[in-house]
Amino acid sequence: MNFRSGRKQIESVFIFCDAPSETLLSNDNIIDGGLLPLSEKELSFKCESTGEHDDSLVSSSFNAEASTYCSNSKGEKFAGSNRAEALRDEILKQEELYLSKLTTEDENPTQEGKHEDCSPYTKLISKDLKPFQSGITKDMIDEASARGILYQVLGGKLYRKRECNFPNRCSGIEHFLVEIAKSLPDTEFIVNISDWPQIPAWSRAVIPVFSFSKTSDYADITYPAWTFWEGGPAISICPKGIGRWDLIRKSLISTSKKIKWNKKQAVAFFRGSRTSNERDPLILLSRKNPHLVDAQYTKNQAWKSDRDTLNAPAAAEVSFEGHCAYKYLFNYRGVAASFRFKHLFLCNSLVFHVGEDWTEFFYPALIPWIHYVPVEKSAKEEDLRFLIQFFQANDDISSRIAARGYDFIVRNLKLSHVFCYWRELLSSYTKYVTYNVQKRGDVIPIS
Repeated sequence: MNFRSGRKQIESVFIFCDAPSETLLSNDNIIDGGLLPLSEKELSFKCESTGEHDDSLVSSSFNAEASTYCSNSKGEKFAGSNRAEALRDEILKQEELYLSKLTTEDENPTQEGKHEDCSPYTKLISKDLKPFQSGITKDMIDEASARGILYQVLGGKLYRKRECNFPNRCSGIEHFLVEIAKSLPDTEFIVNISDWPQIPAWSRAVIPVFSFSKTSDYADITYPAWTFWEGGPAISICPKGIGRWDLIRKSLISTSKKIKWNKKQAVAFFRGSRTSNERDPLILLSRKNPHLVDAQYTKNQAWKSDRDTLNAPAAAEVSFEGHCAYKYLFNYRGVAASFRFKHLFLCNSLVFHVGEDWTEFFYPALIPWIHYVPVEKSAKEEDLRFLIQFFQANDDISSRIAARGYDFIVRNLKLSHVFCYWRELLSSYTKYVTYNVQKRGDVIPIS
């Protein structure tokens, strides 16, 4: 028996202030001698026998005590390779496929200066704007205005509706918009600066609203989050909140060069507040297996007692640089997509990304098993243990995935790429605006 890929590519923070310083297969998957159908969002394997075979695709959500089984066309079950071997084979195949598609330019992935454009991300712009191909009218903007902040570009200058409930968030995006406005035609658009997207995908109304994060259940237009400059969550060791991606990049790149792969602790690491119970299994695994995982909950603004940190004292916060001492770093969503994600890659550690629902503008360009390890959001303690132990035992694979994730973010996620994405997004968006934009009476100039 062998395994062939049936893969479909799938698509949370810590801190930085204003200066340097967030199954395979189990018996449950086998029904009536057949196999459960594959979820679109799951990594998959195709099982086949040397004789007749079942072409069903098998879910890869990990189940702790499972052997791998396939079913032939007669419904007979038979044992195959164990899941660790199957996972290793699958990752190696994905690596081979990825490497075969690299261009000559991509063969030197650690060289900065390449890909200063934002081409790895522009497919998302086309996808997000597709509903507006018939045009964006003034009535649409008026209807959308209750869902966010109105911005206008007039004569190369930026204007904004006077009220902004989160001034630092507005400032965080205006750092980019003021500069980009100089090269844009007159236009206006609505920016949602809350955490939650605004436009359900099932809504009959086609309303253009920009949001920093969303799931496939929403039709908002994705823009780069304010935290690339300022306005991120404030915690005790960074009271002004996360920001200045340019500075944290330099600090983390410097730190990662000082802590080589073979000097990192072969332990999984996580620090963050309990914004979702999806994080509980890793915390509980850590309490039972501290040699395998160091994962603890920290306080957030809603913390009142140890009950808010899963019945244990709140742990101290740890800087991004402190994360770099560990080989395996876990990323979970927060209320929406986590601002932590991009920072973890710059430790040159292996990133475990839990859940693929919530995305930011750069997520679709990252490839699971190539740049990071995808983990189901429903993963249990035994699933997490299996994955961590697998990558401990396969250090060669771990270091390669970590290096590719690091290289991708180093090369393709600088502030210049954020400027580029905003420029491409607004230039493309404005092509669909069907009316002459006039200055509204309640806007103020932003400089």
